[in-house]
Amino acid sequence: MGTWFASVSAIILGYTEGMEEPVVEPVDIVQTCTDVLRTNDRGVYTAPADGLYPHQWLWDSCFTAIGLRHVDIERAKTEILSLLEAQWHNGMVPHMILRSPAYVRDANIWRSWLNPNSPDGMRTSGITQPPLLAEAIVQIGQKMKLPERRSWYKQTYPALLAYHRWLYAERDPHNEGLVLQIHPWEVGLDNTPPWISELHTKQKATWIGAIEWLHAGWFPSLFRRDTRFVPGSQRANIIDMLALFSSQRRLRRKNYDIKRILDHALFAIEDVTFNAIFARANQQLASIAKAIREDIPVDLAEHMSKTEQALEQLWDPYSSQYYSREFISHRLIKEPSIAALTPLYSGAISQERAKHLVEMLKDDGSFSTPFPVPSVPHNSAWFDADRYWQGPTWINTNWMIIDGLRRYGFDAEADILSKNTVTMVAHAGCYEYFNPLDGSGIGAPNFSWTAALTLDLIKQNH
Repeated sequence: MGTWFASVSAIILGYTEGMEEPVVEPVDIVQTCTDVLRTNDRGVYTAPADGLYPHQWLWDSCFTAIGLRHVDIERAKTEILSLLEAQWHNGMVPHMILRSPAYVRDANIWRSWLNPNSPDGMRTSGITQPPLLAEAIVQIGQKMKLPERRSWYKQTYPALLAYHRWLYAERDPHNEGLVLQIHPWEVGLDNTPPWISELHTKQKATWIGAIEWLHAGWFPSLFRRDTRFVPGSQRANIIDMLALFSSQRRLRRKNYDIKRILDHALFAIEDVTFNAIFARANQQLASIAKAIREDIPVDLAEHMSKTEQALEQLWDPYSSQYYSREFISHRLIKEPSIAALTPLYSGAISQERAKHLVEMLKDDGSFSTPFPVPSVPHNSAWFDADRYWQGPTWINTNWMIIDGLRRYGFDAEADILSKNTVTMVAHAGCYEYFNPLDGSGIGAPNFSWTAALTLDLIKQNH
């Protein structure tokens, strides 16, 4: 598989000078990843992990399809088409499609049918997630010959166009170029410090305050589904979790109507990660349109151009970092997290800015850990090596950073991070996330996007 994979294999095998035999048995990481994807295959979608995540998630399926394209191109296409099947009539692609019949109560929690734009005959959530659809569609197209690629693009372009237009129509009401998010689940980084710090400034629901005051968090913890599969120390704490569910109920009470939500919103944040992904998605949408000789509508093209420039509004010259900001006041939320690095993936920042972000990844940088890249800088008060998005290393964010490094010409840095990422997975297994200090796997085992993106990193480098 080439010199790159050979060097990774040497690390995996654990060769030591003077020893004739490897310390451990060879690991066929390609087969391991492929097996995980097959195990989690539910026919038209891939569950992120058995038990803990039974449904279909938007960005999970996009990341999974990027890896599936190396295994079965038709199955990768099905993964994306099943997302579009649940597109709302107004263009939104929901962050969850509640496909598993074993969890009917989840449909009752969301009650998507309260909004007239929800899809007929399907149960979904009432919010969206990072818009990675265009990326996944292009990545799949790259594995096809030109005629098939154009057919694939033509098949998906109308829905993709409608999704991007919805994002600007509903989530950029001031025509600023940045789109806002109304819940941490829309960003996919559920308990990331910028959002949780904002959550802590809000007045808690009375019942949550009572639970906290009485130190009675143990009681609602008895009903948590996630901690049946993963230790509580690796998940969001119970008070934050209850507050997130309470904020979801606020959205439901307003029938997921954005005008009613923004009239008195708990959250309205222009998240840097979401907008970095959106900027890249716009570039990929433009490449799809060009390939099938379609013209991007003039109004949408103007919005897209504005987004490219608007990311710079999230740069803080004092700390030399990118931050998310509050929508109404334009106040930057100065809590460092992995989001500071995601503009690399956008392809919309200057070479100078990109070079600065690369420095943050190096040995003396705040994101330098033995098993990079941590989701929170190791010198942050929020850092917890095991707790979900408050410290662990995730393969999907590594993948985006690697992709951005390559497009900005930092190939050596991309190679190092790619090798370290694959080696970490080969040692620990396809876990949901990893301890950035010792590389151990934590969260759900046999996690689909870990398997898919590891497979993609290997295939890119041989």
